[in-house]
Amino acid sequence: MSTVLLKGNPIRLEGKLPATGDKAPAFHFIKQDLSQGALSDYSGKVKVILAVPSLDTPVCARETREFNVKLSGMKDTVVLVLSGDLPFAMKRYCAAEGVENVVTGSQYRDMNFSKAYGTHVAEGALAGLSARAVFVVDKEDVVRYVELVGEIGQEPNYGSAVDAVKQLI
Repeated sequence: MSTVLLKGNPIRLEGKLPATGDKAPAFHFIKQDLSQGALSDYSGKVKVILAVPSLDTPVCARETREFNVKLSGMKDTVVLVLSGDLPFAMKRYCAAEGVENVVTGSQYRDMNFSKAYGTHVAEGALAGLSARAVFVVDKEDVVRYVELVGEIGQEPNYGSAVDAVKQLI
């Protein structure tokens, strides 16, 4: 079990953060059209998985826009943005911001993703949502990069994540 900070205050996370070299835990999510998606849908691709609390926050919105641009056009790569937002809100955000190069996934029906990836906030104001993290998973579903952002209100290290992707394509 890990902890992160929210405005300087420690909060406990549920689940176990996968380590580099681990097989990526399976998960499912709800797409913008309300159909179910799964990690396995992207077999044979490099997966950049962004765990965020909500696209309705400035940092999550900025992070999603940044990865939308930075990873656009990278061969055999998909960006999955997972949060507790409703699919309708995710669709509205993407349309308003011109975000077209990511797949959004809602875990509003259950929190299987954040619990399997050790980012599930167990207490405090964001209880039930996900902490901020970036995972890069190779084409064989092995975790190759992990960043659990220590302060939920801060952005991840974009350069390191993008470099991890470039090593895999």
